[in-house]
Amino acid sequence: MSQSSMQSLTGYDLWQAGIQLFDYRQAANPIRAGLTEPIPYQQWSPELHGSGPTAILPLDLSAELGCAGPATSPALAAHFLRLLAGEGLKAAACATSSLFYVLSGSGQLQRPAGQGQPALELPWAAGDLFVLPAGPDPLLQAEEDSVLYWVHDGPLLHYLGVEPNRSCFQARHYPSARLEAELQALLADPSSARSNRLSILLAHEDLPATRTVSHTLWAMLGLVPDGAIQPPHRHQSVALDLIVDCDPGCYTLVGRGLAEDGTIRDPQRIDWQSGGAFITPPGHWHAHVNESGRMARLLPIQDAGLHTYLRSLDICFAGGG
Repeated sequence: MSQSSMQSLTGYDLWQAGIQLFDYRQAANPIRAGLTEPIPYQQWSPELHGSGPTAILPLDLSAELGCAGPATSPALAAHFLRLLAGEGLKAAACATSSLFYVLSGSGQLQRPAGQGQPALELPWAAGDLFVLPAGPDPLLQAEEDSVLYWVHDGPLLHYLGVEPNRSCFQARHYPSARLEAELQALLADPSSARSNRLSILLAHEDLPATRTVSHTLWAMLGLVPDGAIQPPHRHQSVALDLIVDCDPGCYTLVGRGLAEDGTIRDPQRIDWQSGGAFITPPGHWHAHVNESGRMARLLPIQDAGLHTYLRSLDICFAGGG
């Protein structure tokens, strides 16, 4: 209804202007093309950040999702940050949580004080991960040519029509050396041979109930050994998967359902590329396979912090494992 038409209405007419009523059968599940667009399968090659000037390179699916961009999923936006040696950029976002993983290079982060957070300075290097709560935009300055992976929850806030007015957790740094030590300890544990996943979850002391890296974001650093064929699993959170390191022969099988033997029915194959990324839609079964001859590493970032708080994550494994 036009603004002029609205102005001519008074009283109860104004309250009822624009209301709609649907048969339950027509509206109960509006996730379909042309309405609430489904989250598509998509992957991004490392060639996206392999050359060029200092830049923020969004992995943007907003046109496909029918939402404001940049957005990689309805709640999250992922980007590659390419920085040339001696240059810097600001990672500006209206978000409550920002996660950065350093694929290559080294440099410094600086952020002024604001929203209850002190001024921050952090040297970063390849393999490091750090998370920032709401606050002033951080400045990233590279000491050598660098590539970082950046995920934040700005699309969720845009949908809700809100801006953060406080920080919900403290900034934290997960150094590469400590992450590697935890992975090696996991590999050395005899019980790991029976595990569905060889992975460490990054948690935060400020979030003891969800055991996640922020109150909206979930992060897992995982290993896929040579010869591994992981049993399928699914969850209701979206997964923005970064391939940290792999050789050709690693891939993910993903699909909507399972066959009677527990394998994924009519799967789509997503071949991994070291330094590339892909998206796994919520509710889709997926399994990682490594036929490369060498250990592979991946870093999925999900909106599972939010789903865990809402009690809606619903993670399931084929065979009930």
